[in-house]
Amino acid sequence: MSTRFGTRLEDAVERTGRLCVGIDPHPYLLSSWGLSDTAEGIRDFSFRVLDAAQGAAGIIKPQVAFFERHGSAGYAVLEDLLAAARSAGILVIADAKRGDVGTSVEAYGQAWLTPGSPLEADAMTVSAFQGVGSLDAVLALAESSGKGVFVLAATSNPESALIQQAKTSAGTTVSSQIIGELGAWNTTQQTAPDQWGSAGVVLGATVALGDYGVSPRDLENMPILAPGFGHQGAQLSDLRALFGDASRSVLVSASRSILSAGPDGVAGAIAAHSEEIRAAASKASGA
Repeated sequence: MSTRFGTRLEDAVERTGRLCVGIDPHPYLLSSWGLSDTAEGIRDFSFRVLDAAQGAAGIIKPQVAFFERHGSAGYAVLEDLLAAARSAGILVIADAKRGDVGTSVEAYGQAWLTPGSPLEADAMTVSAFQGVGSLDAVLALAESSGKGVFVLAATSNPESALIQQAKTSAGTTVSSQIIGELGAWNTTQQTAPDQWGSAGVVLGATVALGDYGVSPRDLENMPILAPGFGHQGAQLSDLRALFGDASRSVLVSASRSILSAGPDGVAGAIAAHSEEIRAAASKASGA
């Protein structure tokens, strides 16, 4: 069996820090970079960001939707980007947010998590709207292939609160139920204490965990993909205040605050973000 994703992720964070660089070729960003809103434009954009990330960040997160809008040509760019990142030793989280039941969701997992697949990534984002149990086949594939999943749990869009803060029949919130079930699954896969799990969650850095019935203790050793820093308003210096003891396993996802620096400034923006995160993480650990 391949090395567990949680182990590979922890090693990557130890080597290069916790910055996860989003590759989101928005039309307005392509324009500001002097690129066309075409498959060739997103190719140029994406590979410039990948080049800038090498040596400064160990994780990238391409937003699949911006490639998908260009059809098969966009997917061809994404396939090449995934292969190039893998060759460079950079972990890739495919931000695909897939979810379904039965063989349909299993096929999504096979597309993104199967070694040798054209769309092979190290991890993917998924939705558990149909219940965490609907992801059993995806989780099993991830574990057997050394891959990971990040399940949407508490997102920063305001309209999400009605569902994600809703109480289940067990008296927990939907968000805390998702986190609890994933934590239990991670525990069954652990081979050593304090080992990071291969199943993580997406938690917006702009949400208050308590509003979702979640405490840092619930997130122990669980990878946390945290969008919302920078452009959306969360401050890197508040890492500890936002996530408490769970901050050690937080991946800081930043895209527009980096990409807005343009083709000549993106490398500097990645380096600056990495340094600021390193300082915040050091403060969070009490070092």
